[in-house]
Amino acid sequence: MQTWAIVVAAGSGARFGGPKQLVRLDGVTLLDRAVGAAREACDRVVVVVGDSLRWKPPADVVTTAGGETRSDSVRAGLAQVASDAGIVVVHDAARPLASRSLFAAVIDAVRAGADAAVPALAVVDTVKRLAGDQVVETVARDDLVVVQTPQAFRAGVLRAAHAGGASGTDDAALVERAGGRVVVVPGDARNVKITVAADLELARALLDAGGPR
Repeated sequence: MQTWAIVVAAGSGARFGGPKQLVRLDGVTLLDRAVGAAREACDRVVVVVGDSLRWKPPADVVTTAGGETRSDSVRAGLAQVASDAGIVVVHDAARPLASRSLFAAVIDAVRAGADAAVPALAVVDTVKRLAGDQVVETVARDDLVVVQTPQAFRAGVLRAAHAGGASGTDDAALVERAGGRVVVVPGDARNVKITVAADLELARALLDAGGPR
């Protein structure tokens, strides 16, 4: 069962203050780190980039232009995935510290029968629902998790979920809406998402403490 990865790197980085894909972390760009992990874990890799991104991919990596939304960009990547692929892993370039073991965990869960698998961490903070600036509810967190990428999917299930042009904050949401079975595997607290500049400093600290390089 051939496994393909789609690394999404077409975002504008508005909250970061500009494109962050080529920002260096310990001498290696965020994009190269994410692509490197995907190449180690998967048979083939597609990278979805913005039109203005000047990045030289490895010879065995396919690149394609992104769309207006994240879901549009994933669909652009899916169009480059071979029709006989069995599993597709979607990963965000903004998560440069994803480990090989995390990729393996979600892929193995799909091989074991799930339609999709996502890494998840328990919610540890108190969560409140707001109306404007007023708290209207404190939400029970016992069954809440926050999810990460990489996320793995049966290729046919992911294609079907995207077929209608739907959008979601992640691809698992589209599979959920379509009635697919999405399971969770333990996430990794070190698998931080680089959204603002302070996240980059956290990632550097994690690398200094012995995180994936």
